[in-house]
Amino acid sequence: MTVHLPQHPPTPAPGVRLVLFDVDGTLIRTGGAGVRAFGKVFSTEFGQLDGFEKLKFAGRTDRSLVREFFGFHNIPTTPENFQRFFDRYVFWLDHLLQDARIEICAGVREFVRGLQELPRPPVLGLLTGNIRLGAEIKLRYAGLWDLFTTGAFADDAEDRGEIAAIARARGSRLLGEPLRDEQVLVVGDTALDIRCARAIHARVLAVATGGATLEELRQHQPDWAVPNLTQIQPSTVVQPAGDVPAA
Repeated sequence: MTVHLPQHPPTPAPGVRLVLFDVDGTLIRTGGAGVRAFGKVFSTEFGQLDGFEKLKFAGRTDRSLVREFFGFHNIPTTPENFQRFFDRYVFWLDHLLQDARIEICAGVREFVRGLQELPRPPVLGLLTGNIRLGAEIKLRYAGLWDLFTTGAFADDAEDRGEIAAIARARGSRLLGEPLRDEQVLVVGDTALDIRCARAIHARVLAVATGGATLEELRQHQPDWAVPNLTQIQPSTVVQPAGDVPAA
């Protein structure tokens, strides 16, 4: 006797449940206010500015930049010196942003709104090399801070890959469920953003709104690379992996 088992449709592949955004060059541009704040602290608090021009800020973590500069001048990398630096940094950052022209990158508001309006909206978070208070100050001036419910920052770790892992874990806890690799999307504007996303096996949307060109970003093989966030639909990037060809 032939037994016919009931046919169940295959379990649908999961779509993106957590979207993590870089800050500088991805969400906003501050006209270099953060860089100038670093310089102010190095010169006024530590009496040094030699070698400052050697620091490459794009995609770096605040703590790694401070550690590198301290190394130029044999300043002890003690917790007290890091705290001393960042206490003054947030003061100068807030002061300089009061007169800065903060630019929200093209398509950011519309893209975020589109994610929020999806039938199953993902959790929105931050994945940034900024310290948390620095990111908050910048994004509050831009009116974007309250759009994000989770994230990880340079306070959490010095290495971007470690920060990414922390951001993913926090997003998972917020959702109350484990996240598969393809359920996490990182949005960033540098090769280092792409690298840190790959460290946690996440999907990557690269935007050429920072210092890197579209061609430079494509060399690092993100899942999508676009000039800015007006050029891609939120529904495209949250679909299950394999449903949409990479751009």
